[in-house]
Amino acid sequence: MPLHLTKVAFGATGLEHLAERLLARAEAGPVFLTTRYLPKRHEEIAGQGSLFWIIKHQLIARSPILHFGDAEGGRVAIHIDPLLILTQARPKRAHQGWRYLEDADAPIDLGDGMVTGDQMPPALMGKLAGLGLI
Repeated sequence: MPLHLTKVAFGATGLEHLAERLLARAEAGPVFLTTRYLPKRHEEIAGQGSLFWIIKHQLIARSPILHFGDAEGGRVAIHIDPLLILTQARPKRAHQGWRYLEDADAPIDLGDGMVTGDQMPPALMGKLAGLGLI
């Protein structure tokens, strides 16, 4: 079972804004985030796990994690695929840095023809998800 990471999409006003930022960064080269330390469980993540994005207290999309590498200043780069995969919205409190997410706890991907949640306010989706209705 793969292991995933969660991270707040800091500064992103919404899903479209995050997608635009990732695609703009992809035009300049590989897309990666930096962190101070290599995750201890990185072998369970690389190549099979994803980075789940938190926007407005909701896990709303994910980016597959391609691999880990070195970055400037002795930091670690988490290389991700710049294309977002929409997921079923799930409430998640904001946090600093990244956190592990077990595969069994990860939200499912939205398939073709499913609504992304943009038509329902995130606060309402959070309440409905908390009640187990979505």
